[in-house]
Amino acid sequence: MKLVRFATALAGAALALAGLSPAASATEPSGAQPAIIGGQYASNAPWAARMFVDGRQACSATIIAPTWILTARHCVEAGNSYSFRVGSLDQTTGGTVVNGVDAVINPEGADLALVQLDQSVQATYSPLGDENDVSVGQTVQVYGWGATSRCGSEINCQSRLLKYANVNVDSVNSTDNFGGVAVQATYGDGITAGGDSGGPMMGNGHQVGVASTSDRQSVTNYTNVTQYRSWIQQVAGV
Repeated sequence: MKLVRFATALAGAALALAGLSPAASATEPSGAQPAIIGGQYASNAPWAARMFVDGRQACSATIIAPTWILTARHCVEAGNSYSFRVGSLDQTTGGTVVNGVDAVINPEGADLALVQLDQSVQATYSPLGDENDVSVGQTVQVYGWGATSRCGSEINCQSRLLKYANVNVDSVNSTDNFGGVAVQATYGDGITAGGDSGGPMMGNGHQVGVASTSDRQSVTNYTNVTQYRSWIQQVAGV
């Protein structure tokens, strides 16, 4: 997974942030690029959601309530239509597919987006964490369908099956793609890449981050969800 602005074809528009770029995905609409490099395949992630932009594989995401998807802001600047496959580890089959979106809402100054679906989805929703769930020195898990190798455009090397990697937290006050507060982590047994953008970082079984940027080698930044809990609750009610 390499976070180059986690949206597929958004790569070209990715902003360079401290040497990092937003994570992009294999066939992400122009601009998204993060897929896990290294790591392993996930066996249990019922809250995972694969995002498609204008019909093409783009970013990763989570479902946090019946009609709400949490992903990265740079993922929803890639096209005109958004759809999601929810509750399947295989981005090509299974789960529930939702093709309609009622609204996309972003906070000021952070790489986060809440996408309101036009129908309710019954699922196991991603539990959102608080400051006690992420700390410096902790090993956390990151998930996504992004690139599995440094293959150039990365459009042809995104993962069909959801992957995850263990990464090590070295800051909870770093910066994301839009200047928001981020959790910075370093390579453990893998790292985020293109197509992983918008995917979750999980600490103590709770979602504490949303993939924003990655150098696809050793460092990745995830928007710190714990710092935006009041905004998420105000918009999505969770």
